[in-house]
Amino acid sequence: MDNFIFLTSEGSTYQPNSESNIPDTENLQVIGISNGENAKEAFCNLINSREYLTKTTFDKIFCYKLHKDYKNTYEEFSIKYD
Repeated sequence: MDNFIFLTSEGSTYQPNSESNIPDTENLQVIGISNGENAKEAFCNLINSREYLTKTTFDKIFCYKLHKDYKNTYEEFSIKYD
Protein backbone atom coordinates (compact mmCIF):
# COMPACT_ATOMS: atom_id res chain seq x y z
CA MET A 1 0.00 0.00 0.00
CA ASP A 2 1.06 3.57 -0.60
CA ASN A 3 0.80 6.60 1.68
CA PHE A 4 -0.99 9.78 0.59
CA ILE A 5 -1.19 13.23 2.17
CA PHE A 6 -4.56 15.00 1.91
CA LEU A 7 -4.75 18.80 1.91
CA THR A 8 -7.16 21.66 1.27
CA SER A 9 -6.68 25.31 0.41
CA GLU A 10 -9.97 26.14 2.17
CA GLY A 11 -9.63 28.02 5.43
CA SER A 12 -7.25 30.66 6.72
CA THR A 13 -4.45 31.03 9.20
CA TYR A 14 -3.82 33.92 11.55
CA GLN A 15 -0.58 34.80 13.27
CA PRO A 16 -0.56 34.21 17.03
CA ASN A 17 -2.05 37.14 18.96
CA SER A 18 -3.43 38.69 15.76
CA GLU A 19 -6.23 41.22 16.31
CA SER A 20 -7.04 41.63 12.62
CA ASN A 21 -10.09 40.13 10.88
CA ILE A 22 -8.00 39.70 7.74
CA PRO A 23 -6.14 36.38 7.44
CA ASP A 24 -2.39 36.80 7.62
CA THR A 25 -1.53 33.87 5.38
CA GLU A 26 -3.05 32.04 2.46
CA ASN A 27 -2.02 28.46 3.04
CA LEU A 28 -2.91 24.79 2.90
CA GLN A 29 -4.49 22.81 5.70
CA VAL A 30 -3.31 19.23 6.18
CA ILE A 31 -6.43 17.09 6.48
CA GLY A 32 -4.55 13.88 7.13
CA ILE A 33 -2.30 11.11 5.92
CA SER A 34 -3.73 7.74 4.94
CA ASN A 35 -2.75 4.67 2.98
CA GLY A 36 -4.36 2.55 0.29
CA GLU A 37 -3.77 0.70 -2.96
CA ASN A 38 -4.61 3.98 -4.75
CA ALA A 39 -5.64 7.55 -3.88
CA LYS A 40 -9.38 6.79 -3.82
CA GLU A 41 -8.93 3.89 -1.39
CA ALA A 42 -6.66 6.01 0.81
CA PHE A 43 -9.29 8.80 0.79
CA CYS A 44 -12.01 6.35 1.83
CA ASN A 45 -9.74 5.00 4.58
CA LEU A 46 -9.10 8.56 5.76
CA ILE A 47 -12.83 9.38 5.96
CA ASN A 48 -13.63 6.05 7.65
CA SER A 49 -10.94 6.54 10.28
CA ARG A 50 -11.78 10.23 10.88
CA GLU A 51 -15.55 10.46 10.52
CA TYR A 52 -15.52 13.93 12.12
CA LEU A 53 -14.22 15.25 8.77
CA THR A 54 -17.70 14.82 7.29
CA LYS A 55 -19.00 17.29 9.88
CA THR A 56 -16.48 20.01 9.03
CA THR A 57 -17.01 22.70 6.40
CA PHE A 58 -13.97 21.53 4.41
CA ASP A 59 -14.98 20.12 1.03
CA LYS A 60 -12.36 20.50 -1.70
CA ILE A 61 -9.61 18.04 -0.83
CA PHE A 62 -6.57 17.07 -2.90
CA CYS A 63 -3.78 14.63 -2.33
CA TYR A 64 -0.29 13.64 -3.29
CA LYS A 65 1.23 10.22 -3.07
CA LEU A 66 4.17 10.41 -0.70
CA HIS A 67 6.73 9.50 -3.31
CA LYS A 68 9.75 11.08 -4.96
CA ASP A 69 7.59 11.70 -8.07
CA TYR A 70 4.77 13.24 -5.98
CA LYS A 71 3.91 16.01 -8.49
CA ASN A 72 2.53 13.43 -10.92
CA THR A 73 0.30 11.83 -8.27
CA TYR A 74 -2.00 14.83 -7.66
CA GLU A 75 -5.73 13.98 -7.34
CA GLU A 76 -8.80 15.92 -6.11
CA PHE A 77 -11.76 14.83 -3.96
CA SER A 78 -14.88 16.29 -2.36
CA ILE A 79 -15.81 15.32 1.20
CA LYS A 80 -19.43 16.11 0.47
CA TYR A 81 -19.77 14.48 -2.96
CA ASP A 82 -17.26 11.58 -3.30
